[in-house]
Amino acid sequence: MSNWQILKRPIISEKSTDNVALGRYTFEVDRKADKGEIKKVVEAQFQVKVLGVKTVNIKPKSRWSGQARKKAFRKAYKKAVVQLAQGQKIDLFETQESKPKTKRKARKVEEKKEEKTEK
Repeated sequence: MSNWQILKRPIISEKSTDNVALGRYTFEVDRKADKGEIKKVVEAQFQVKVLGVKTVNIKPKSRWSGQARKKAFRKAYKKAVVQLAQGQKIDLFETQESKPKTKRKARKVEEKKEEKTEK
């Protein structure tokens, strides 16, 4: 599979933008792609160092649609969360300085900032 077939699109949601502050980026990927392939593609396409990849298979969700109120399904897809090395980022996700929504995530971000200043 080629790069454009493995990485389909970035997933931009509230949760994924909060994870950007922690160095985690979320992509929709091909359902047949494994973690090693995803890591190689992200490193090649964005020139970054990937520390780890976590994948989740999202099941199709049912919904009602149409005038006849027939049951339809949203498509199933695979989601990959990529952890980058400290200090690296992908400009595709950077919109503005985002503040984490929870206190726990805010503490993690502050700890990472302190570690950077100590080094």
